[in-house]
Amino acid sequence: MDERNLAELKTLSKEARKLFIEMMANLGVGHIGGSLSIIDALVYLYYREMRVRPQEPRWEDRDRLVISKGHAGPALYALLAMKGFFDKKELMTLNKLGTHLPSHCDMKLTTGIDMTAGSLGQGLSAAVGMAIALRMQKKDSRVYCIVGDGEAQEGQIWEALMYAGSQQLDNLVVIIDDNGMQIDNYTDALNAVRPFDKRLAAFGFEVINVDGHDFNQLDNAFYKAKTIKKRPTAVIMSTVKGKGFSFCEGKLSNHNMKVSADDLASALKELA
Repeated sequence: MDERNLAELKTLSKEARKLFIEMMANLGVGHIGGSLSIIDALVYLYYREMRVRPQEPRWEDRDRLVISKGHAGPALYALLAMKGFFDKKELMTLNKLGTHLPSHCDMKLTTGIDMTAGSLGQGLSAAVGMAIALRMQKKDSRVYCIVGDGEAQEGQIWEALMYAGSQQLDNLVVIIDDNGMQIDNYTDALNAVRPFDKRLAAFGFEVINVDGHDFNQLDNAFYKAKTIKKRPTAVIMSTVKGKGFSFCEGKLSNHNMKVSADDLASALKELA
């Protein structure tokens, strides 16, 4: 990736974090950690990778994105607003009465959401179904699904992975957010799901390991994914939960936490 494109993505990442933290501070509490760990990947997907039309959100030939870890919806809302799916002012209604932006993704409420999520483990199954349907329709659209490492403790995730591999779904990219933490402990301390690469390879996936905050590595991974035939791709992202703000970065308490005016001021200062 050339320096101009890299600089643009870094600027967009700062904008996304700014919108996100302002949204969370306005509400006062929310899912911070797991949103910030995927925000760089979302910036890359929406600005370099995915084929979408904000003015035609149900465009049949669009690429699809499923946030299986649905509590990271606020990060996605920031990107959807930046891309023009809805006005940025709506971000300040997050999880409030009458909002179109609930804390977990809801395709019936939010423009630009391809699949409702929230009950962990189910989003990947939906993404697999989408990929099969697109192949049956002979469309070249692709399906991207972001799965949390804690969520990967759900048996349904592995059933979906097994089926995706058996069906050779080369239009499916599963993105594992491997931030090492979940709601109340370190992931490996509760139920180890690593090594992801060896396990997913055994299920028939092309596996690519990346730093989920490095745009050059993301660029190489998603470029390679498009060249893979007769098997799905897994992009395993090593990430930091709460990435970008010192008040929450790398802290077990950041899954769902309060955000004060002081936290907001500190975060905005760090972005500057």
